[in-house]
Amino acid sequence: MLCLKAPLPPGSLQTIWGDDNRFIDTYFFKNNTSYFYKTFDFAEIDNEGYYYMLGRTDDVINVAGHRIGTRELEEALQLHERVAETAVIGIQDKIKGQVPLAFIVKKEVADFSENDNDTLREELDALITEELGRFAKPKQMHFVPNLPKTRSGKLLRRALQAICEGRDPGDLTTIEDNNVLEPIRKIFNS
Repeated sequence: MLCLKAPLPPGSLQTIWGDDNRFIDTYFFKNNTSYFYKTFDFAEIDNEGYYYMLGRTDDVINVAGHRIGTRELEEALQLHERVAETAVIGIQDKIKGQVPLAFIVKKEVADFSENDNDTLREELDALITEELGRFAKPKQMHFVPNLPKTRSGKLLRRALQAICEGRDPGDLTTIEDNNVLEPIRKIFNS
């Protein structure tokens, strides 16, 4: 996880109103005599000292000991000519720890036949294996008309994960279209 040595630069959030201890407990840790701010981003540093941002910690899943970013999976799936957009989340698995689950929006919305979906799943499995390896193949791929997003276009992964795990997705006041979740709920309630 990427951490910054305190103090933070001016303009950075320094506390949460009315709950300083919660802010400190969540975002800071002490190492020897210095305090560090946890960004909740994964990063790597190479031999030459260059940093590479891998994504948010909540966007990285651990599949049988392999750490993989959901963004990497999404980018690989989107290489297919028939895929418009994707969302990948990690769900709990008793054997592997977590497994990826993919939601895919096709470019041709009208084409949702089961035979076509099976063929496309096979092609996407082969693509993931080629790009990232067999371990990264999603456990399930679901074809949906749209993905849940905020009005600013940010993907609501937490809503997808909550529905997959049978939980309440919580506050969705920022969602662009509430109807987007219904086809996803039907997949997991049937």
